[in-house]
Amino acid sequence: MNSWKSTSPVQRASGFTLPDLLVTLAVFGVLGSVLVPVLVSTRAKARQTLCAANLQNVTRAVLMYADEHRGTLPLYSPASQKNTWWWYKEQVKSFAGLTGPSSSRDKVFACPNDRGYDEAGPFCLSAKFVFTSYVFNGVNLPGLPNIAGRTVSTIKEPGKTLLAMEFTAHAPLSWHRSRTGQENHPFYNNAESMVGFVDGSVKFIPIYYDGLNAAYTRDPIPGYQYKFSGD
Repeated sequence: MNSWKSTSPVQRASGFTLPDLLVTLAVFGVLGSVLVPVLVSTRAKARQTLCAANLQNVTRAVLMYADEHRGTLPLYSPASQKNTWWWYKEQVKSFAGLTGPSSSRDKVFACPNDRGYDEAGPFCLSAKFVFTSYVFNGVNLPGLPNIAGRTVSTIKEPGKTLLAMEFTAHAPLSWHRSRTGQENHPFYNNAESMVGFVDGSVKFIPIYYDGLNAAYTRDPIPGYQYKFSGD
């Protein structure tokens, strides 16, 4: 009796040959090249959406603070030795539902893409920056446009005047669509930041840079959707 056994058509069909493997790997490679960018883009959009929602709450908290203080926006006196653009948080955080000392658990004040600036780590994880990614339009240094201590009713264009924003709008840089990767240098024109306005709206917009001065030191040239001054 012949010991050789023929392979049935079913057995031959069930075999997984090297060409089959190569074709399968090629298919997975194509799928990966398509799906990975989609997943990355979806994640980026989700983080940007969360940032917008957080800043919306922060903007609302600042305006609620003003309502409770005869329409007056946050202001620290020079005697306090604390700058208004970061420490405003201590004045408004209760209106965002926070109690007790500020901490890294204050997620409503945290942009998920916050990468900080010169110091290691995000602003929202640093006590030095009051655990917030968002600054108030209150750089009340001589000659700089700001709305610290202003009453809301005196601001002429509330839909265009900045109230609170990602730190990057002060530079400008971008945490969401960065042209410098994870680097914070150099500043560049039209870097996009999440910003909140005195009318309560929040937008993701380009910020003007003249190539020399930080964005917060002046109002932009005509054509931009924002300004730092309330006049």
